[in-house]
This record gives sequence, structure tokens and C-alpha cells, in this order.
Amino acid sequence: MSDVIEWVLEMRVNEGQADMVQPLLDEMVAATQADEPGALHYEYYMSKDRGTCTVLERYADNAAIMTHLGNFGAKFAERFLAAFSPQSFVLYGPANQEVVTALAGFGATQHDRVAGFHR
Repeated sequence: MSDVIEWVLEMRVNEGQADMVQPLLDEMVAATQADEPGALHYEYYMSKDRGTCTVLERYADNAAIMTHLGNFGAKFAERFLAAFSPQSFVLYGPANQEVVTALAGFGATQHDRVAGFHR
């Protein structure tokens, strides 16, 4: 089995924050790409009305997630939580208890892999 862990986070853009979203996302994507080699997939999608945002993230392993969460907390958490309200957060794969606990505040639910493969 693979150590890869991924998630889908759906969020609502908070009232009055629409103009702050794109600059924040651009900064977060650039920092994640530059500083986190264990981040394998990191993409944001916006609804046509710009009222909801979905992020798809995939990490090499639990350590890569904890690196990401440390960077997120230090650099972006305050602005991110001002801009977005999590609506749905589904975590896929072999996340350990440290990761599950770290993501619990976002309302993450975990689904374990039961079949399939990863290339």
C-alpha cells in the first residue's frame, strides 16, 4: 500500500473577503510549491459565482502533511480562516493520529483505503 494521503476541502468564501482570496491563494501555492517537496498535488478551484472554493491536496506521507500544517499555521492560518469557512473536509488514506488530530479542528473525517492502486 501507498503512504500517500490526500484530502478534499470545500469552503465558503466569507462575507467581504472575496477580494482577498486570489492574492492569498497565489501566495499559499507559491510557498507550498517552493518549500514542500512532499506536497504532490495542491490545487484550488472556485465556483463560477466565486462564493465557494475547493482545494485538492495530496501528500507523500504523514510527515509531509505535518510540514505543510506547520508552514500553514505559521504563515497563512489567520488570513485563511478570515477568508474561508470550511464546509466539508474528507481525508483519504493512511493518516496517523497526529494528522487526524491536527485536522480535527477543520471538521475532517477520515476514509481508509480498502482497494485500489497508486501509480
